Amino acid sequence: MDRLPIGFDTPVTVVGGGALDETMISEARRLAPTLIAADGGADRLANLRLMPEAVIGDMDSIADPEHWRAGPARFIHLAEQDSTDFEKCLYATEAPLYLAAGFTGGRVDHSLAAMHVLLKYPDKRVVMIGAEEVMALVPAEMPLRVTLNPGSKVSIHPLREVRATRSRGLAWPIDDLVFAPGDRSGTSNEASEPVVEMAFEGLGALVIFERAALASLAGALSESGR
Repeated sequence: MDRLPIGFDTPVTVVGGGALDETMISEARRLAPTLIAADGGADRLANLRLMPEAVIGDMDSIADPEHWRAGPARFIHLAEQDSTDFEKCLYATEAPLYLAAGFTGGRVDHSLAAMHVLLKYPDKRVVMIGAEEVMALVPAEMPLRVTLNPGSKVSIHPLREVRATRSRGLAWPIDDLVFAPGDRSGTSNEASEPVVEMAFEGLGALVIFERAALASLAGALSESGR
């Protein structure tokens, strides 16, 4: 087996076995051409005639593990059952940015598990791509600046209690507001200016934008990691 974690110098696209389509993968690959398959995501890529750099997981969802074991992709079989295949992909690799497709939509428990993983690995910069939205965890104490179309939706969902320390370009400013599960969330705010900026005290603010913001969010998250 390869020595872990496997290092990548450029952003990677991680593909799961959940809800996704060819357009979603194409959009991600324009920003992160290197592909990593999370277990059954390898079969999704094979159907599109795409070859991942690595296949990572416990291999309980992949149709023919031996086919992939003998193929050109790195085959990283991690049998432990204490983590999801998405989490395995994150801890088994190092990359400056991850674009993750096929982990939201479909089963609600899988979507919630993916959000749990974002919170568990705060040093990883990850953009989740859904059918209609993109989302990411805002790094603690670091401003996130995203270019958006005025009027586009901006939502903030707290995974744990956080306080907004600054905001700009929102129809309803959030400065000094405390967001917490079961108390306050920020669903369906809007961009009032071409640039939206947010910063939070603490880690736990999941921001959700329309899917058209993928490139801008990926760039903003990359900048916050420097």
